[in-house]
Amino acid sequence: ISYTSVVELIASALQRIEQFMAIAPLPVAAQNEMPERYDIRFDNVSYCYEEGDGHALNNVSLTFPAASMSALVGASGAGKTTVTKLLMRYADPQQGQISIGGVDIRRLTPEQLNSLISVVFQDVWLFDDTLLANIRIARPQATRQAVEEAARAAQCLEFISRLPQGWLTPLGEMGGQLSGGERQRISIARALLKNAPVVILDEPTAALDIESELAVQKAIDNLVHNRTVIIIAHRLSTIAGAGNILVMEEGQVVEQGTHAQLLSRHGRYQALWQAQMAARAWRDEGVSASGEWVHE
Repeated sequence: ISYTSVVELIASALQRIEQFMAIAPLPVAAQNEMPERYDIRFDNVSYCYEEGDGHALNNVSLTFPAASMSALVGASGAGKTTVTKLLMRYADPQQGQISIGGVDIRRLTPEQLNSLISVVFQDVWLFDDTLLANIRIARPQATRQAVEEAARAAQCLEFISRLPQGWLTPLGEMGGQLSGGERQRISIARALLKNAPVVILDEPTAALDIESELAVQKAIDNLVHNRTVIIIAHRLSTIAGAGNILVMEEGQVVEQGTHAQLLSRHGRYQALWQAQMAARAWRDEGVSASGEWVHE
């Protein structure tokens, strides 16, 4: 890479930092109250990322029941990620209200809101520190026993035992010595250790092989028990058992129900399901390197 290219990269990074630093902090209410239950409601919520852009969410009203799993499905740009970003209060909507347990999230301090929500993304951020420290970051005051219990529930112990220094193995930048499935299980261990009542999952099994997916799914099963769970679903087969599936399109909820209910309506969800099942059948049948079909 040339010197000129490096300078251009630095200048671009500095510009983004300046833009970030110029963002005004979100207002915090003078009086705060913590919710006593954990159902989530969006009431007539509209949001645009930039003034003059189209609505990322357009007058959306929806409910995520407490202690149950809800799934958001839809094409890229439908508004799924915007829902979760607004719930975490990365920004405030231009219209409407978002509440947890009947409490407007704007009445919570950032620390209070953060304590209520755990997030497991597809891309896991690990630090150049020990494995123990990478899990404990979710609750720095946690005991070693609490960290180990979270790791056990997240199906981490088997691969930890293979690391050269076990719990004290330095993971290196971004945890490069670990597989994708192992990094995901560390992320789930963090969420278990934090023990927040609300969990957001950006379908962490989407890019994993079958063996890794099974281990991660066991970890997720332990994580979601008795919590309010919102999963951004890319593969519909992973959320067929969800009690509440919301289909989004162009910033609005266009269908809602269980998997069976939505299939019976012959609408957008059924079209997405059939497209994914057809793609899976094509992939499973496979083609040879020469381009000829391979049949069982």
